[in-house]
Amino acid sequence: MSAPIEVYTWPTPNGHKVHIVLEELGLPYTVIAVNIGAGEQFSEKFLSITPNHRIPAIIDPDGPGGKPLPLFESGAILIYLAEKAGRLIPQDPAARYVCLQWVMFQMGGIGPMFGQFGHFNNYAPEKIAYAIERYGNEVKRLYRVLDKRLGEAEWLAGAEYSIADIITYPWLRFPERRGVDLADYPNVKRWFEILEARPAVQRGCAVLAANVRQGEITDKEREVLFGRTQFARR
Repeated sequence: MSAPIEVYTWPTPNGHKVHIVLEELGLPYTVIAVNIGAGEQFSEKFLSITPNHRIPAIIDPDGPGGKPLPLFESGAILIYLAEKAGRLIPQDPAARYVCLQWVMFQMGGIGPMFGQFGHFNNYAPEKIAYAIERYGNEVKRLYRVLDKRLGEAEWLAGAEYSIADIITYPWLRFPERRGVDLADYPNVKRWFEILEARPAVQRGCAVLAANVRQGEITDKEREVLFGRTQFARR
C-alpha cells in the first residue's frame, strides 16, 4: 500500500474539496491541520509547500516516478488525484474537457465571487451596500448558471459524477448565508441533496469539523486573515 498523502488543510470549502475526493477515491491520507485564523499558514514549513500561503496543499510521497510531489491549488489537486486513481474524471477526451470546464467555473467564478460576498456581508468592518449588492447579484447569477446546467444533465460534467461536482459542492453548503433559497433553483436543489447524502461527502465534510469557528470572528483572526499579516512580504 502507498504511503498516505499528507493533506495540509482546514475545514473550509476549499479544504473540504480535497477531503471529499480522497474519501470518494479511497486513497489513504493524513490530515495536518493548518489553523488559518491563528496564522499557521505563514509557517516556514507550510510556505515550503505553497508560496501562496493558502490551504489546501498536499504532499504525495508516491508521486509521478515514485518521487514525492508537493501540490497546491485545490483544482490542481483534484485533477491530480482523479488522474492518479483513474476515477472521477472522464477518460473520453471531449467529456474530460467538459469536466475541466466546470472545474474552472468553480475556481474562477463560484469560489471567488461567493468568497467576496461572504467577506463583505459577514466579515468587513464596514457594511458597504454597493459591494454586498454587487457580489450578491453575482452569487445568484452563478446559481442560475448551475441550475440551467443541471436541468440539462444529471451531473455538472454530464452523465457521470466527477470532480466537477466535488469541487463545487462545498461552496454551495449553507445557502442561507448567502440569502439563497434552494427552492428557487430546483435543479441545484436536486443535485445538492444527492451529494449531501453520499457517505464519502459526509465523511469529507466531517474532517476537522470540531475546529469550525463558533460565533463571531475575533479581532486577531480578522487581522490575520484580512489585515497586514496577510499581505506582509515573505
